[in-house]
Amino acid sequence: MNATHAQPHERIRLTGTPVGRMVRITDFGDAIDALQREQLHAYGLSAAHAVKVLQQTPMTVLLCEHVELAIEHAVARHIWAEPA
Repeated sequence: MNATHAQPHERIRLTGTPVGRMVRITDFGDAIDALQREQLHAYGLSAAHAVKVLQQTPMTVLLCEHVELAIEHAVARHIWAEPA
């Protein structure tokens, strides 16, 4: 029987991040087009940036540098993060 051990910096989808958790954005999936990426970067959401998950329903809401950012699940599920 093989035991699986969580890696110290295992990536998780933003939609799978528990409310109240601080995470660091690691990557945007290929499903997010260039214009969406540009918009997310303009709001301060970028790789290596720490954010706090405030809410998961009905949308994912993040606290990013004193600004609350609501992201539809169709987009948030393609944003990857790791514990901050």
